Amino acid sequence: MAQRRPMGSLEADILEILWRSDGPVTPAEVRDRVGGELAYTTIATILTRLVDKGLVRRTRRGRGYTYAATVSEAELTAARMRSALAASTDRIETMSRFVDGLSAKEAAALRAALEELDG
Repeated sequence: MAQRRPMGSLEADILEILWRSDGPVTPAEVRDRVGGELAYTTIATILTRLVDKGLVRRTRRGRGYTYAATVSEAELTAARMRSALAASTDRIETMSRFVDGLSAKEAAALRAALEELDG
């Protein structure tokens, strides 16, 4: 029996494929790149869910569709970080704990980004 993926894992895998693609891709192309024994309909369903979430754009091509990401990996991650921060009851402490976990290089990049916003 095939091992089940963690919840949301297939969506993440498909988004990764879309981000790494040179242009829009078909569900069959996504299926080939995901590997494994997933059904075409499973891939099509996940792509439709990603369209419904606004993360993917669907375009008619012939009798089928192609799909492309509407947000970059960085944009999606930033949105998730903002959402997690918004859910915190102590945003300042949460940000402080986040910053404590940064490497020196990451902290410097954050500092530069904040200075750019102020500038």
